[in-house]
Amino acid sequence: MMKKLLMIALVGTMLFSCSDDENPSPNVSTPDTYTFERDGSLTVAFNGQTNRIMMAEELVDAMLDFSATKERLLEMYRNETASGGDASPFDNADLNAADQSIKGKVAASADYFSANTAESSQIKADFETWINAQVDEVFPNQNTVASPGAAGQLADGSKTRYVDAKGLVLNQVVAKSLIGALMADQMLNKYLSSEVLDADTKRNDNDNGVLEDGENYSTMEHNWDEAYGYIYGTAADKANPSQTIGQDDSFLNDYTGTVNNDNDFTGIAEDIFNAFTVGRAAIVAKAYDVRDQQADIIRENISKVIAIRAINYLQSAKIALPDDRSNESAYGGAFQNLSEGYGFIYSLRFTRMPDSDQPYFTKSEVDGFLTQLLTDGPNGFWDVKETTLDSISEAIAAKFDFTVAEAGS
Repeated sequence: MMKKLLMIALVGTMLFSCSDDENPSPNVSTPDTYTFERDGSLTVAFNGQTNRIMMAEELVDAMLDFSATKERLLEMYRNETASGGDASPFDNADLNAADQSIKGKVAASADYFSANTAESSQIKADFETWINAQVDEVFPNQNTVASPGAAGQLADGSKTRYVDAKGLVLNQVVAKSLIGALMADQMLNKYLSSEVLDADTKRNDNDNGVLEDGENYSTMEHNWDEAYGYIYGTAADKANPSQTIGQDDSFLNDYTGTVNNDNDFTGIAEDIFNAFTVGRAAIVAKAYDVRDQQADIIRENISKVIAIRAINYLQSAKIALPDDRSNESAYGGAFQNLSEGYGFIYSLRFTRMPDSDQPYFTKSEVDGFLTQLLTDGPNGFWDVKETTLDSISEAIAAKFDFTVAEAGS
């Protein structure tokens, strides 16, 4: 963490302290907040990202509305009848009129899926499978106590968890998997990609002040802002979101704040915000090498947030597993943690190593982890072993500069 802070400080020192002869890049003037203007008007916009986060929030909540129809839940995911269609799946009328959708941006990054349409289609279909299972399997058993091989409800303190036959809390699987498949993939592998930022005439247009039709920003500026929107799109103060980091959504914002509040990772939220701000200022200053350095900082730290939370949930589940494995009613808390961990592991597929076009974990590695979680016995989470949770945790931590103990605390 300190290494990243020093890197940002060093970049700032170089850009502000060197003379033009010493520094071939133009000076980058970085504001304290994410505020960028041209001719006195803001140049920052990411409404589409805000809408998708809000759509995802409503979908995850609606998966626990036992009066919801399958058609409504799938329409919340697909939003195929937007802008005047008959269906109005969202409580927020603005979302019903919006032309964005969750599904359209799941596994849709340029770098990972433009030439990998088969996997993209499978990932998109996974979310529909989970939604269908919630309605077909979990909803009919709302008032039945779950047991190995049978869906139903389980107590978790003052809360009730609803699980499928293998113990998965499916709305949590959807929520945590969207962190990778939607938010991180679009951020790290599309909008922060040099292949996207510099595509076609974008660099030349940015150099020459060519703006999008009817807008006050260049396409490159807008692309960077769209990446920013996937973590800060619902912030109370979108220009100064650090004040409420962790409180503004149930996805990347939430868990960046959660990780930042861990003493082992304090400062990671500042690293991410600073990199977004310095990178955006670098685009204004046409300092593309600095822009790309900041993209790498974001990639590394967002990937760490996902990995840390995957381990944390596995380790929390290990603690929550009942000592008496025959006490089926005591599994609620463990299954909640396992389901969130499952979703974060699913999200590892969309991480991105800095200075690389590769994820930290291949599809094969991620599929292997997910299979291990559900195959210690015939009944999925009901049979999961503590040694399996430790083994997966160790394999995840090995790719990063932290330990299982640090991530799991």
